[in-house]
Amino acid sequence: MPQTAEVRNGQRYGRAVAHRSDPAFHVLHRLRLRGRLDLDALAAAMGVPAGEVQRLLDAAAADGLVVHRDGRIAGWSLTPDGRARHLELLQAERDAAACAAEVDDSYQRFLELNLELVAVCTRWQLLDEHTLNDHSDRAHDERVIAELHGIDDRAQPVCAALADTLSRMASYPTRLTTALGRIDGSEPQWFTSPAIDSYHTVWFELHEDLLQTLGIERGEGR
Repeated sequence: MPQTAEVRNGQRYGRAVAHRSDPAFHVLHRLRLRGRLDLDALAAAMGVPAGEVQRLLDAAAADGLVVHRDGRIAGWSLTPDGRARHLELLQAERDAAACAAEVDDSYQRFLELNLELVAVCTRWQLLDEHTLNDHSDRAHDERVIAELHGIDDRAQPVCAALADTLSRMASYPTRLTTALGRIDGSEPQWFTSPAIDSYHTVWFELHEDLLQTLGIERGEGR
C-alpha cells in the first residue's frame, strides 16, 4: 500500500507516489476535456514540454485518433476513434490506479467550493442583476478578487491531494496560481475568459476531469 501524503481528522489522503498516467492516454484525455487545443495550450495543460506533446500528437494522428484543424479556432481534437480509445484508456487507468475513494474525497471537497466559485465569477461579471461590470469600480473588483483568493486558499490543498494521487492532475495548482497572479496584475480577462487559461477555464476543466475520472455524468446531482 502506498503511504499517503496528507493527514486530516486523523485520516490520510493522497499518495506519496502518484499514479503515473500513460502519456498516450494523457494527451487524449486533455483533448477530451477541452475539445480543441493548440500545441502550446495542450502542453501547458499537460505540464509537458511542447516537443514531447508534438511527438505524442504525431503518433496519435498516425493512428487516426486525433486531427489538426485550421481556421478561426485552429487546434487538435479527437476523432470518433479517438473518443472511443480515450474511454478504453480511461477505464484502464481507473483499474490500474485504484484510487476512486481518494479522488471522490477530493471531489466532495471541490463541490463545497464550486458553488462559491460560480457565485464569485457572477459577481465579477455583473455589478447587479442588470449591470455588467466594466471594471471601473475598483473597490468592487478588489472585494471580489479577495473572495477568489479565499477560495483559492482552500482549493489548493484539494488540488495538491489530487496531484499526489494522479500525476496528470499536477498542472492544476500551478495553472490556478498563474491565473490568479495575472488577475492580481490588473489583467481582468484572466478571471473568466474562455479564450485563455483563466481561473474559471482551469476550474471548469478540473471539474470535468473529476467527473470523468470518477465516471460521473454531468447532471447526476453530484
